[in-house]
Order: sequence, then structure tokens, then C-alpha cells
Amino acid sequence: MLIFANIMCFLCSAFIPGSSREVRASAEVSAQMLKKLKGKNEFTVLATVKQDRLNSGVILSVHQSDHRFLELESSGQRSEVRLHYRTKNQKDHTEVFPYSLADDQWHKISVAVSASHVILHVDCNRIYERVVEAPSMDIPEDTSFWLGQRNAAHGFFKGVMQDVEVLVMPQGYISQCPDLNRTCPTCNDFHGLVQKIMELQDILAKTSSKLSRAEEKMNGLDGCYCERTCSVKGVIYREDEGWTDGCKNCTCTNGTVHCEAISCPPPQCPAGTAPAYIKGACCKECQPVCLFGGRELVEGDQRAVRDSSGRCLLFECRDRSMHRVVPSEPCPELSCPESEQIALSNRCCKVCRGHDFCSEGHGCLEHSDCVNLEAGDCCVCKDGFRPLRDDNAYCDDIDECAEGKHYCRENTMCVNTPGSFMCICHTGYIRIDDYSCTEHDECLSGLHNCDENALCFNMVGGHSCSCKPGYTGNGTVCKGKTLKFTSSPSPFPNAQMFLSMCFNLEGGYDCRCPHGHNCTGDCIHDNKVKHSGQIWVLDNDRCSVCSCQAGQVMCRRMVCDCDNPNADLFCCPECDPRLSSQCLHQNGLLTYGSGDTWVENCQQCQCLQGQVDCWPLPCPPVDCEFTVVPEGECCPRCVTDPCQADTIRNDITKTCTDEHNISRFSGSSWIKHGTECTLCQCKRGNICQPLIWQCLTHLKRQV
Repeated sequence: MLIFANIMCFLCSAFIPGSSREVRASAEVSAQMLKKLKGKNEFTVLATVKQDRLNSGVILSVHQSDHRFLELESSGQRSEVRLHYRTKNQKDHTEVFPYSLADDQWHKISVAVSASHVILHVDCNRIYERVVEAPSMDIPEDTSFWLGQRNAAHGFFKGVMQDVEVLVMPQGYISQCPDLNRTCPTCNDFHGLVQKIMELQDILAKTSSKLSRAEEKMNGLDGCYCERTCSVKGVIYREDEGWTDGCKNCTCTNGTVHCEAISCPPPQCPAGTAPAYIKGACCKECQPVCLFGGRELVEGDQRAVRDSSGRCLLFECRDRSMHRVVPSEPCPELSCPESEQIALSNRCCKVCRGHDFCSEGHGCLEHSDCVNLEAGDCCVCKDGFRPLRDDNAYCDDIDECAEGKHYCRENTMCVNTPGSFMCICHTGYIRIDDYSCTEHDECLSGLHNCDENALCFNMVGGHSCSCKPGYTGNGTVCKGKTLKFTSSPSPFPNAQMFLSMCFNLEGGYDCRCPHGHNCTGDCIHDNKVKHSGQIWVLDNDRCSVCSCQAGQVMCRRMVCDCDNPNADLFCCPECDPRLSSQCLHQNGLLTYGSGDTWVENCQQCQCLQGQVDCWPLPCPPVDCEFTVVPEGECCPRCVTDPCQADTIRNDITKTCTDEHNISRFSGSSWIKHGTECTLCQCKRGNICQPLIWQCLTHLKRQV
């Protein structure tokens, strides 16, 4: 967990443009935060804020120069929460969530990022959940961390802010709202699983390449007698030859290595000796001991003691007695304060807290990782492995399939892999998800009995049908909802007049004035009755005026009259003559008056009473699979060639077949067989090579 600020910060609500305010992390804190965030795919930004009305300001900004690697902004002028970041292909991206925080009320806000999945909570309510381009936390060393502002001149938050946190953990919003659901896996978990499958695909491709070369060599050995041997760690073992590998006894049988874990009987040590592990042996062996300070030490153990003058003396157990060890060089100078220095029991020289003991050498061997502790280190088995002895120095793979510790369901076969497992579909079955398969997709093939106004859902062993919104039935038969007319006013918000009749339509309804009746001409707006000719100002937009005219609601922006001394300067910023209402351009060279607008880095910016607010330029929707943003432009355009696209909705069901006839997921990449510098990429079923087009040429020849 990484906490940026856990005290209340009062950010001046009467901040004067042109004055100075710099609330940012120190270089030391920035370095710590950078180390925690760099390269992470899962984190949460949390804060508790009370923002002045109509203020547009930054809650947290992590940026270098003009690049915002992570920034959370609240715009009171446009009632938006914005998340700015850099994508993995180093492009600026802004995700806009329509929501008003700037209402002078306390709010808890959290933005949780898990790979390409973003969730916005406000006051412990899930407001938005979206799939976006994954942020890149490849943050440079000299990045600045700002609180309540983007920099010294822009993005000033006005109001009160407290408990601003950046948590590097899954579902970090739980720390703010403990009652929320925490059982579901995150998007990052799914991405990790897909990444492991891609790694397995790469291993499979390399294995297939090796098999192809082996078959070529074996074709010339048909007339020869060959003894099958085993190669382990560069050593060749002959048929039926045995050897010890760590804590396993291994045998070469028909060219295959078979290993069994060594069972260590408890050693019966004579007096003056004790069981201990020695280098190169799996089981404990009896070793001579020394008595020192009432404790038994085995051969080679060292202990440090201090005499009455405070001088440190180091002793080592050798030949059943303790011998003093004279250090060959003085203790190194430490860079940490004395309060952070730790004295160790087996050496005279102190170390700083957080010292890397593992880098000094350790005994963690097969499938075991060294982990630093407060005053030493220890061995921990990797995920998917179990210890072969009590110090975790040797670990063996857990066969999840044989032990029933897997999630493979119907129509699949569990296959054990080093540290994990995978579920393989039986022949003739297709995959539903990572753990289950079905005989065929009845929905996709059209072999179902769902009504044309129903949705089909494929399931193991069959399918299910559900009527579309606006229809009722059991899924095999769906009909439009029937709405009965009553003499009371229509309960529907679209019914704009009293005494209107409701007519049932296929999948919906319509409200009409009945023949022979006089409708009042009143309007329904925001579930309230507005009489014909009535004029009012919108509750959520004080700059818009609406009127009811013959049953129709007509709205327009307020007309500004700058000669009127009582003109609303919020709605008419161009009428504000005060110097304090002017804004400074991002480059620091231009000055804008209140109400002026300009475009900067594909964003529409506006100066409003001394505050600059910028939002992404609106782009027309593009209805295509592959898009690219041309250089010098801001909006995407459609392209037909997926290899030219910079934005692709990757679908893991759209696979590519490489030169070894191995299926590759969309989004995966690999080195082409027989080359060292040809990188191939799978983009929604198309093989692309961004620098050298050999992959595409090879694909065209196959076609």
C-alpha cells in the first residue's frame, strides 16, 4: 500500500490566479512512489473531497513535462470526472465520467484500474465500470507527484481534501468501503491468465521447432543402433543410469528422466554432534557442535558479541570449539540514519533496514526464491510448488491434475504444467471459457429454438433463451408488452400532455392525444408538469432557459447582454472585465479573457473566471474494427489493413496460425522461426510484422 497524503489538506478556495502554490511530493517520497507504481497493472486512487461549486481542479497528478502518466481531475464547469493517462503505445488518453463532485459536499471517490478495466466509485456506490486502453506505468525517474494542482500555474483544486491514497493492490476501493464485494477476480487476473497461456504457446512453438529439427536428424539414423540417453543440466546420462539431483533420485529410462523425492530418515547423532544441512546434500547430517552462550552451534556458525567497552568480537565454530575471527577489512560506511541501522547476531558490521541479504549469496535452489527478512533471508517455494525439506531450499511441482486441485469442468482434460495447469478440450468440443468446453455452439450455428425477439445463450449441453427488453415470454415465444389505457394521467415520462392515450407498439409504446378531445398543451419535464407558456431555468444548468409551447419543451442558451451590469458572469464569461478572471495559456506566453476558448493537444480549453478547463475534442463515431489517428489529427479514421491500425479491439477468440500451425491469441507476439529479428504479431486473426514484412509475405504465399 502506498499513501500519498493521509492528513487533511485545506486548498485555498479563494486562490488568486498569479499567486504561488506548490503542493507536491518531495524527491524522496516521489522516488518511493515511483518504485511502487512503475510497471504495475493494478492500482487504485482514493480521496475524500469537498470541492467548491463550479471549480475545475486536479485531485492528483503524476506527470513529466506535458505527459500526464496518471491524473485524476474533477470539472465542476462540465460536471465531469476525468482520468488522464498514457497508454502502452505511448499515447495520451482521457477517460471522461459524467458526474458532478463540485457541489460543496463531502464525497468519497475511488478510481480502480486493473489492466484495461476501470471502476469509478463515489460514496461507496459503483457509478461507472468500463473497458479502456490499458494504462502504462512506465514512468520516468524525474516524474513529479502533485496534490490539488497539475503544476504551479494550472489545475488548482479549490475546497478541502483529505486521505488521498494510491494503493498498489487489487480492488483497492475495499479500504475505503469495506462492505463492497471483494470476491470477484479482477481484469488483471484474467490478463495474467491469458499471458501465461501466451507463454505456453511460445513454449509450444519452440518445442515444435526443436521436434522438427530432431525429426530431420533422426531420418538419417534409421539404419543405426542408437542408445537413448538423457541430458540434464549439460550432463549426458546413459540408459538406466541413476544420479541424485538436489532432493530427488533420478533415473534415465528410454531417454526419459524419472525422478522421485528422497525420503530423509531422522539422523541418530551421537553426543557432541547435531543434525544440520550441509552444502550439496539433501538430508541433514550429523555435525560437530560448539557450546556458546548456552546454545549449540554447528560447524561454520558465527556469533558476534560485545565486550564491556562496546567493542564487537566475532567467533566461529571450528573443530568443536569457538575461534575468534579477525575481520580482514573495516565495516563499510552506512548511508542510513542510526535509527534505521540493525545489529546482526552473526556479524559485527551493522546494516541498514531493508538490506538485500539475498544478494550476498543464498542456498535457495530448485523452484525456490530467496526472500529478504528483517535480519536475514529465507527460502520460499514458487507458486505451484511444494517444499521437499523444511527450509524450502528444494521444491517440487504440485500436480494439480492428479491431486484434484484444478478447476477443469465438463468435456475437458487437465494437463499439468510446471507450477500450474491448463484445461484441454476433448476432441470434437469447443471452448466456452478457460475451464469448460461444449460439443458445439448452438447459438452460433443457428440450431436453437429461440424466438426472433429473444437472445440465445450457449451453455454446456444446450442453450437458453431470454426475451429482449420490451418483450415478454419464455424465450421460445416472445411478444410485445401490452399496456392498458386508464383514465388517469399517463405514468410514463414521455407522455407530454394530460388525457393522452397509451398505444401499445411492438416492443414499446406511444402516447397520443385521443380523437375528439382537447389536450391541455401542458408539458412534462423532469417528471414535473409545466403549463403551456411557462418559462423556467434548468436546475442543472442555470445558463439554459426552457419554455412549454403547445405541449413541446423548447430550451435555449441564455442571451448575453454585456451592457447589463447584472449579467450572470458564469453564463456570460465574455462580459467579465476583471484581470483576476484572465487565464494563462499552457505555454505560459498567452493570456486569455474569461469566456475565451482554444484548442491545445486535441483538447478544447476554456477560460472561465480565472480557471482553465480542458476536455477531449468530440470525435464522430467510427463504425469499424480497425482505426488509426493520422499524425497531426485528433480523431480516429477507419482503415482496412489491421497492420496499419493503432487501435484494435483484441478478441482472444480471433486467433492466428503461425509457421508451426500453432494457434496464437490476438494481441500475442513471437519471433519467427529461423530468424532473430523478425517479430510477428497477431491482430484479430491477422499476422502483422511492423518493421519487416516477411511474415505477411509468408502468409500470402500460404493463401
